[in-house]
Amino acid sequence: MKKTIFVALTTFLFMKQQKVAIIVAGGKGERMKASVPKQFILLGHKPVLMHTLERFYQYSDDIRLILVLPSTQFDVWDELCMTYNFNIPHTVVPGGISRFFSVKNALDTITEDALIAIHDGVRPFIDSGTIQRCFDEAEKSGAAIPVVDLVDSIRQVDWSGSKTVDRKNYRLVQTPQVFRSDIILKSYQQPYNEQFTDDASVAEAAGYKISLVEGNRENIKITTTFDLKLAEFLLLGDKND
Repeated sequence: MKKTIFVALTTFLFMKQQKVAIIVAGGKGERMKASVPKQFILLGHKPVLMHTLERFYQYSDDIRLILVLPSTQFDVWDELCMTYNFNIPHTVVPGGISRFFSVKNALDTITEDALIAIHDGVRPFIDSGTIQRCFDEAEKSGAAIPVVDLVDSIRQVDWSGSKTVDRKNYRLVQTPQVFRSDIILKSYQQPYNEQFTDDASVAEAAGYKISLVEGNRENIKITTTFDLKLAEFLLLGDKND
């Protein structure tokens, strides 16, 4: 009997914590000046969004994938999945009037304790190493986001003009931003604030500390035609590796 209890307890302690990835894709393609939303633009031979979902599935086929789309795009996405024979398991939930409410809608579907990653649907070059670092750090500290160093000089601008600042004191923020479920669920109970620029800012406003991990510079967000050209170049590099 004691041996059975010991084995059961050991199994429980070494169980992998459930991992969830919320992929937010509510873009309209206005800055891209495209006829279709940017997440549906073809990159290589399939839509950008499919590349993004594939990256998380390649990282772990056990991860629970939740895709957030405007409800008006559900039928379009279904057709694209059939056209491109896209069969990676995922759940689709409707977006809200802003990114904050889109993420909240997805979080409302999560009831279990988990590590939750929230990622931009138009960042299709996230690599497994960055995803793993974010999950590992979030499991330890509760909240982790990937960042990269600035390579250009930067200036601070205000009403009086501008002044140079030390770029070593700043970082560029990427996604996925990963949180323990208790932290991010509680954080999103706050009223919406215009100062919420990403999920980390929501958690920070709720009083939580954010840990930084190394991102990958290829993890660009595709929002302009230049970004799309760069993405095509990066995709070609992936095929040649």
